[in-house]
Amino acid sequence: MKNQYFGDVNDYRKYGLLRALVGDSDLDVAFGWMLTPDDGGTDGGFRSYLDRPREWRHFDSELYEWLAASLRHGAAPGVALLEGAGLFPHARFIPEFVPDGRALRERWAECLVASATDADLVFLDPDNGLQVASKPAGSKDSSKYAQWAEVEALWRAGSSVLIYQHFRREKRDEFAQRMMRELRDRTGAPLVEAFRTPHVLFLLAGQERHRALLEVGVRERLVVWRGQIDPIALEAAQS
Repeated sequence: MKNQYFGDVNDYRKYGLLRALVGDSDLDVAFGWMLTPDDGGTDGGFRSYLDRPREWRHFDSELYEWLAASLRHGAAPGVALLEGAGLFPHARFIPEFVPDGRALRERWAECLVASATDADLVFLDPDNGLQVASKPAGSKDSSKYAQWAEVEALWRAGSSVLIYQHFRREKRDEFAQRMMRELRDRTGAPLVEAFRTPHVLFLLAGQERHRALLEVGVRERLVVWRGQIDPIALEAAQS
């Protein structure tokens, strides 16, 4: 996650998904921002949705209006804005920047798990998604990826986990199924689901104790986001 892109359309979908999953329950959400330094890029027009309320507001009017007002008033884009917004009443925020070096990354991961202790749902927000072979832990730009070991540690600690994931150069539905299978195999989660958006994927591993609440969110509250956030179930033939 880079602060410079805060409030773009991917963020609107991201926070909308989390709000749909959690609803008005008392689930405690830990935001593992996985921050990396801004790179000087622009939003590429991805905030233009804020100028088209008739098209976008109805998905989550409270969230939309807050994002529009925050950015319209000249505040510097950044995750700190969300931390004081009250959009997630039962939330904690883990804003540390992710280092590249192996030893530093291991200490960062230990702090992440400690900070997320007792959280019901941990949201991991890396720049690119889960680790790839070309960027092993400790290598340059490995900070842009969540490590499987980190996901597994959070799972063992008792948290459900939601992960931001860029698509890769393969067919999107096949990619989603492959990532869900790996998530299931690595965690043993009884609930594994993906959420497809026009630009990115989200991967969910749900603990049994959270399963009913999360499934209600998918079945009832996420419906309004159809076409913007679409659930993908793990195919039974491959389970």
